[in-house]
Amino acid sequence: MIKKVKGTQDLLDMKSYDAVHQLAYRHFSAAHFTHIQTPILEHLALFKRSVGEETDIVGKEMYTFSTNDREEFCLRPEATASTMRAYFEAAITAKPWQVFSHGPMFRHERPQKGRWRQFSQFNLEAIGINSIAQDARFISLLDDFFTRVLNLKDYVISVNYLGNKEDRAAHKQALKIFLDAHMHEICATCQTRATSNMLRIFDCKNEQCQALYTKAPYLTDHLSPESNAQWQELNYLLDVLSVNRVHNPLLVRGLDYYNNVVFEFSSPLLGAQSTFCGGGQYDLAAAFEHKEALPSIGAAIGMERLLLLLEAAGNPHPMQAPAPIFGILPFDDSLNPLALLAHQTLHRTGLSTDFITGGIKKGMKKANASGIRWLVLIGDQEKVDGVVRVKDMVSGNETTVSQEVLSIYAQSLI
Repeated sequence: MIKKVKGTQDLLDMKSYDAVHQLAYRHFSAAHFTHIQTPILEHLALFKRSVGEETDIVGKEMYTFSTNDREEFCLRPEATASTMRAYFEAAITAKPWQVFSHGPMFRHERPQKGRWRQFSQFNLEAIGINSIAQDARFISLLDDFFTRVLNLKDYVISVNYLGNKEDRAAHKQALKIFLDAHMHEICATCQTRATSNMLRIFDCKNEQCQALYTKAPYLTDHLSPESNAQWQELNYLLDVLSVNRVHNPLLVRGLDYYNNVVFEFSSPLLGAQSTFCGGGQYDLAAAFEHKEALPSIGAAIGMERLLLLLEAAGNPHPMQAPAPIFGILPFDDSLNPLALLAHQTLHRTGLSTDFITGGIKKGMKKANASGIRWLVLIGDQEKVDGVVRVKDMVSGNETTVSQEVLSIYAQSLI
């Protein structure tokens, strides 16, 4: 009898799987993300350029093969590189380009509970954003999905800030001195990473190494004044949005393309493979020979681990219907905290809501281009008066309402 390939599984009842996908689709569509799909089969060079040749994924986990004409292909191990390829290949100009996708990924790892060689991910990407407020919103959307949509409670959000290249260079100098003094105490894998990709030592699962690295120099202690200000702003905005998290200075994620904020959602209910969602900010413009910077942020949800967590928690799956689009537009960055709260309030009510940055002039253009029906305008005077202006983008009429009754008024428009 021929059995299934090691590290794969037969899913004979897809009810829970389909329900979570439907909930995710509604939740993120209501936040102005668009559903896309990319191929399972990709050129091997795509991941060598973007993910990094020194990573475990490229170095030893990918399923690769060559055709008769010597073209090198692989089964996709992750979705961000594929999404970025699609963005550049289609010559998309929208910024941000907010999309989600889901489907199978493939990595040659040692199978165990919560880890398969063929697994499914739900991926979320916001390409072309350069705003700490948008980063905070992104993390908050994920937190709301797990907490408010799936009713999960037993998980922790870990956050770290990797800074820019200059910050990491300064940190690596201090880290090299530390590692040189303790090279005889770390495992063989970390000794190799110490010379090839130093930050990857923090991904090591060896208990002795992990204990040692708690004494290593932290990246957040080597941030430039500008990067440190961004790190502090992110924490302030996450506090405003009531996103509970911990700072894990050893969190770097396993892929080379991350910079600035990185994060993971993990639960003790899952055992050793405790992380069920992770992501961060990245810029893959150079990997695609694009001259201009393209800061972006993304995350991947491991569907199998999420289903295991739901089973362990015994949670129901309430369904919510999508609604027409609202847009939140602060006139400048100083109004982001108030605008983020307005976005959170409307989105939690179940209303389809987008958060727009870039100022009033660019914001109005974005609102018109994206088909937003009602635009919530927040300026300095509105902040002082404790109100917002709700503009009907069809009739042009504006209504001033207090911030406290915004959700009630918005629901009355539907």
